[in-house]
Amino acid sequence: MQDAGAQLVPELLDLQSGQRVLDACAAPGGKSGHVLETRPDIDLLALDIDDERLQRVDDNLKRLRLKATLLRGDAAQPESWWDGEPFDRILLDAPCSATGVIRRHPDIKYLRQAADIDILSATQASILTALWPLLKPGGRLLYVSCSILVQENHQQIENFLGQHPHARPLDIDVPWGRAMPVGRQIITGSETMDGFYYACIVKES
Repeated sequence: MQDAGAQLVPELLDLQSGQRVLDACAAPGGKSGHVLETRPDIDLLALDIDDERLQRVDDNLKRLRLKATLLRGDAAQPESWWDGEPFDRILLDAPCSATGVIRRHPDIKYLRQAADIDILSATQASILTALWPLLKPGGRLLYVSCSILVQENHQQIENFLGQHPHARPLDIDVPWGRAMPVGRQIITGSETMDGFYYACIVKES
């Protein structure tokens, strides 16, 4: 069952009919399914690096009677799978420490090590940099993490913006969460939601 904090994606993507959309780290498919439930008239590519996890996406979409193109590939290496046609929207639900969902998965406190954060932050930066050229001018990239750590959230996005002059952050004017220097953070348990971070980035022409 998907937490309310994870169900904010369609609103922030601002999807329009016929758009080409990439869900870059799609497994297990909850966000893909919710996006298609709210906007079934888009062309969605659901990507994941792992065959077994991609099968879970397929199972979930079939259960919901929704259709998407499923593809196994590494989001950090689009040259191995991208067909060259840019996307109107990119959803990056980034691999992260999952510190925002500890109340559902308390074992995270024992499985995560301090050194993991630097590794995960580097992976997030690599994926962001790799996916940015795939976005159309005027398109929107939505960065999401289920972390409450600043290294994986607004600091990650601030670093990205500093390296990409055509990337512009959008204000997220909503009643939930708290405003950060860039993006918006939900603290675990706030408004009965898990901890999530959201940042919307537009590619200027």
